[in-house]
Amino acid sequence: MNINDCSNLTKKYKQILSAVHIVYRLVNSTPNLKELSLRLTRLLCQFVRANSASIYLLGPDHKKLALIATFNNKINFIVTNKSELAEVSSKEIAVTQGASIFEDRLMGLPLVTDECIGAIIIKRKPAEPAFDDYDREMFSIFAEQSVTAIRNLQYSEQQQKIILESMKLIRNMLDRQGPQVRGHSPVYFKIVKAIAEKFRMGQDYINNLYYASVLHNAGAIDVPYQILAKSSRLTAEEFKLIRDLPKKSA
Repeated sequence: MNINDCSNLTKKYKQILSAVHIVYRLVNSTPNLKELSLRLTRLLCQFVRANSASIYLLGPDHKKLALIATFNNKINFIVTNKSELAEVSSKEIAVTQGASIFEDRLMGLPLVTDECIGAIIIKRKPAEPAFDDYDREMFSIFAEQSVTAIRNLQYSEQQQKIILESMKLIRNMLDRQGPQVRGHSPVYFKIVKAIAEKFRMGQDYINNLYYASVLHNAGAIDVPYQILAKSSRLTAEEFKLIRDLPKKSA
């Protein structure tokens, strides 16, 4: 191997490492699955010099398409409409079911973890050069990194939904304690979110503020309704229960 070959090989490995590193950074800075999918398509076009890149994601049943994120080197867009998803070609559907495509100007790989969760497809125009072996290698590595990133974010979103449903259950229990501890109106949550965004807080901070606003009075579950609703003077023991409410809620 001559010096030029070594130099080219080093350059290729640097590009691969750069792609892996950027995907890793994306996962840690992207708040939701739609945004991650859009960003990944832009990166694909950049690293593999494709004319367009698309990520196809299946729904919870892993059978029907739920989302397509596409970048055509001009605009990024998301497709979730059922009628538009139904127009996807059989060749592309086959990739979401586990098939692989390696053609001169079309490549597609399934996104597979324990099961297939979708596909990743890139294209070049007829007038553009055909994909070479290096393009295929870069595309394969990118697909591997993408499926890990998407799956991790899917788990995170599922976890957030479970947490939120649990919090809503607690809030409903609080509502049954009476008007004294009833939760805030939906407008309150919008105000909390608006203030957080004004201070340019990250999505995690905004989520935490939302959870805190839902459960701000959670400690009231341990206080008997008769005490919460009492209009006469509290006894020393009752007052202590009320005074400890903020601590229990926290």
